[in-house]
Amino acid sequence: MTTDQHYYFGLGRRKAAVARVRLYPGTGTVIVNGKPVEEVITRESLRMDMLRPLTTTETDRQFNIQAKVVGGGLTGWSGAIRHGIARALLAADEGYRRPLRAQGLLTRDPRVKERKKPGLKRARKAPQFTKR
Repeated sequence: MTTDQHYYFGLGRRKAAVARVRLYPGTGTVIVNGKPVEEVITRESLRMDMLRPLTTTETDRQFNIQAKVVGGGLTGWSGAIRHGIARALLAADEGYRRPLRAQGLLTRDPRVKERKKPGLKRARKAPQFTKR
């Protein structure tokens, strides 16, 4: 894929993952970190969820997607790419705001892992209590 073409950019975040997404006019090819999406995100459900902004706006085969993702795991990656695709679609056409907004695709998911507290085993799990 050539980088001298015009593209639409969107930055997406989810958990600890940050995705820089570029939308090029094309046929629907998805490249994540230089590899086809099937090699990187192996779960079909995550891939479907990741491409939901395109199905919502009915632009499935109009754009090639190139994404660079760092941090986090697969679920965070797919969520970050989804957020980035939605923002890039908005840059491409402001008319997509209403359907994307209705599906909640423009909102960053604020849920992150809770920190471990002192005296506890995990964020909220306490050691077993013994009375005697």
